[in-house]
Amino acid sequence: MRQLVWLVCILALGCDYETASSPDDDLSGSAKVDSKAAANEADASIQPTKSIDRKPGEKQAGGTVPDDVATGSNDELPIDPQPFDIKPGKKQDTETLPDGFETELSEPKPSTTRTLAERVAAAKVPDLRTRKTGDDWPTFLGPTGDSKSREQGILKDWRVGSPRIVWQMKVGDGYGMPSISRGRLFQFDQRDRDTPTLTCVNSETGKPLWKFTYKNRYVDTLGYENGPRCSPVVDGDRVYLYGVEGMIYCLRVTDGKELWRVDTVADYGVVQNFFGIGSTPVIEGDLLIAMVGGSPPNSPSTYSGRVKGNGAGIVAFNKYTGKEKYKITDELASYSSPVLATIRKRRWCFIFMRGGLVGFEPTTGKVDFQYAWRSPKRESVNVSRPVVVDDRVFISETYGPGSSLLKVHPRGFNVVWKDKADVRERAMQTHWNTPIHHDGYLYGSSGRHSNEAELRCIEWATGKVMWSKPGLTRSSLMMVDGHFVCLSEEGTLRLLRVNPKKYDLVSELVLPGDADDPLAQRRAEFGLPPLGLIRPPAWAATILSHGLLYVRGDDRLVCLELIPAKK
Repeated sequence: MRQLVWLVCILALGCDYETASSPDDDLSGSAKVDSKAAANEADASIQPTKSIDRKPGEKQAGGTVPDDVATGSNDELPIDPQPFDIKPGKKQDTETLPDGFETELSEPKPSTTRTLAERVAAAKVPDLRTRKTGDDWPTFLGPTGDSKSREQGILKDWRVGSPRIVWQMKVGDGYGMPSISRGRLFQFDQRDRDTPTLTCVNSETGKPLWKFTYKNRYVDTLGYENGPRCSPVVDGDRVYLYGVEGMIYCLRVTDGKELWRVDTVADYGVVQNFFGIGSTPVIEGDLLIAMVGGSPPNSPSTYSGRVKGNGAGIVAFNKYTGKEKYKITDELASYSSPVLATIRKRRWCFIFMRGGLVGFEPTTGKVDFQYAWRSPKRESVNVSRPVVVDDRVFISETYGPGSSLLKVHPRGFNVVWKDKADVRERAMQTHWNTPIHHDGYLYGSSGRHSNEAELRCIEWATGKVMWSKPGLTRSSLMMVDGHFVCLSEEGTLRLLRVNPKKYDLVSELVLPGDADDPLAQRRAEFGLPPLGLIRPPAWAATILSHGLLYVRGDDRLVCLELIPAKK
């Protein structure tokens, strides 16, 4: 059962200074600003905000504040083993292209495509950066949502001392990497047992700017960490949080002031999933689109096998107010995050939910298709994010079915290929990592368990395995400058050339640990090998912003200079 925690996707980090407590024991959040640091870091003074003290049940934009957090009980967790509800007569594999449908393809647009108003809002936020080249990393898997960076000029010689450590800090409970925008790093974790915290620090120095806290009573039924699973989403002058207990918060990026919040558990009847909420929302125009997975009142626990949906599988909120704009599908929630794309001049959103893939139009919520793809095993989950290239969508899981590639269109899809159920070998079985496509090939870690995991390259069009590299344990990738930064779960960093013909290692690095650490000293007494600075489990894909590489291990976040600053 322990291996299930790997699905919670990517890991979160914390801070090494004391968190602020909310004045109440309800969901009222509070923001605290390190005004001295902020004054030194920002062009404009940032004043501390007052603690938000609302009475339970008081109305607020986007919903009500409940008396308490509905976090689920210690009941066994539910699962719905039923397949997707495909209407009788609907052919999943043989849909035809509608008459008059344009054949021109366009590359999927980044999920961070912004309107003029959004760019103006972002421009109002003081820019704290001193490193002016490169890109921000404002959400899960970066500005294009595929764990690819456009930056150039990386260091390729990874001998000890290069790339240099710029700063580091301790981390708390959680499973979501930070996000970075205009010189601010937003980290969402939990240091105290009941206080989720968003910490804003200078992304280049690690100096604290402000923090926002609230209370929850979420308890992981299987005994794993109770901190957030999702990454913050930065959009102009606002940052959005989706907590493990189901709270969505919208905050101001300059000082952490709460603008609105929604309790998805109270509003939509979400039954606690394996590890709570673990799907990072996306921004589309004026909408915040979130996987919710609501159920009718008095629903049983997940492991009962009788949990049903109530039409709130996916919910779109007005990003300025938190008010619901639409809700769709009876599907329940998974841990895979939504993907936005433009295909033949039409916008799409793809979400790999508990029972399979949903494709829909993100502005209206009109559903185009549902494609059942899930293992019949009760404990199975879908975690890896869909990969979209032109009009093809790739999905993968690790508990049974493996992978499938679809060709999509406004009324449905055609199956290009899928792993065969009667053959043991699968093309790709991703667990919590999302594979990366490049020039007709797909690269990713395949395998459910550490001892069986292989880094693989497969042919995109056919699923043919080009090469496999065992022995790296489970790993994650980030692509930059013609290379992959590969982080294995035991803490080793590797630099690989992107090469469909072979596993092409360039450099390898284990950051040296602290010799004065009590655990390190105890290991030395017993003749055990020293621990590196990035301690296992290291499950999160690295991120890169303005030349700085951020790597997360079990107990800390480390910032490395992968691209030297231009003088």
